[in-house]
Amino acid sequence: MGISVTGTISRDEFLAAVSFDANGLVPAIAQDAKNGDVLMMAWMNAEALRITLETGEVTYWSRSRSKLWRKGETSGHTQRLVAAYVDCDGDTLVFKVEQIGPACHTGAPTCFFRKLQT
Repeated sequence: MGISVTGTISRDEFLAAVSFDANGLVPAIAQDAKNGDVLMMAWMNAEALRITLETGEVTYWSRSRSKLWRKGETSGHTQRLVAAYVDCDGDTLVFKVEQIGPACHTGAPTCFFRKLQT
């Protein structure tokens, strides 16, 4: 029997599907739920993921500060979880979010504002 390519899974199944790297982290991409823009990429550990799924307030792991940080805790530019996805290998997450204010610490709406000139 093959794996379903669409559908929803429970929170426990979602958590079990995530494959953290050797440092206990997984990349998490935040995407604007309204327009589909990719807002940012950050890292999550198991605790950040659990908190995000339980509270709906997107929380990441800061590698530079070695601590949890709820997006917007100091700036007020928060992310409210709308939907969560784990990829087929379990090694990348995508969160559709309601972004309040700019996502990037530079003040830009998205962290992906520099485009290669072709």
